[in-house]
Amino acid sequence: MSTSKPLALVTGASSGIGAAFARRLAADGYGLILVARRRGRLEALAAELGGADILEADLSQDSGLQLVEQRVLQEPDLELLVNNAGFGTMGRFFEIPLDGQDAMHRLHVLATMRLTHAALRAMVPRGTGAVINVSSVAAFGQNPGAVSYCATKAWMNSFTEGLDMELKTAGSRVKVQALCPGFTTTEFQDVAGVDRTRIPKRLWMPAEFVVDASLKGLARGQIFVVPGAIYKLLTVLQLWTPRSLRIAATLHFWRSNKEKV
Repeated sequence: MSTSKPLALVTGASSGIGAAFARRLAADGYGLILVARRRGRLEALAAELGGADILEADLSQDSGLQLVEQRVLQEPDLELLVNNAGFGTMGRFFEIPLDGQDAMHRLHVLATMRLTHAALRAMVPRGTGAVINVSSVAAFGQNPGAVSYCATKAWMNSFTEGLDMELKTAGSRVKVQALCPGFTTTEFQDVAGVDRTRIPKRLWMPAEFVVDASLKGLARGQIFVVPGAIYKLLTVLQLWTPRSLRIAATLHFWRSNKEKV
């Protein structure tokens, strides 16, 4: 993509946090490469933004991941990679279909790892650039019915923290971030089968708020960004509460809510 603008690639750009990133980055003067499975939505968003390159790809499939990976490798001036594509499912791990869990691990773990590697190969020698991995507050604990989601997001946090340490030991100015939002008003909950009405309104955040917090944190060099005061507090409490108490509280909450269904 030939452009004098800084260049960003956003996965999962057709809706939600990914689309909010695309709109904000376009407003900030970035050239964009937008990646998602739904071509029609990508074309509509690109038209809204006044132009962007689009890549229709399912990153949970080898062919889609290889397509986007090669595009990253072909863009030596890529300034920002946003690994946002993701989804969740509800149900006990041993009861729900394995295909969905396999796709989730491929998308959250393998796609994040491979695209990040492709981006850093040019960013680190160049000495500029950043990678934002869209994780979740779910990464800081576990929840019955969302075991794979919590586990893959915990991997994403650990991976990002390890990369930050390596970049610092290499004396690199390249930045990495794990963005850990709570409940965000997107299509994510609909796909995962979450009943929005059971979640208090004060816990919901607009996608634009999440993106703003991410980019402000990136400018400050924050590795972990948790948007929203209530989620910052919950995350701190989670980290400082003994594991046995956290497990007991989670099980009590889950059982109490199951009884109401």
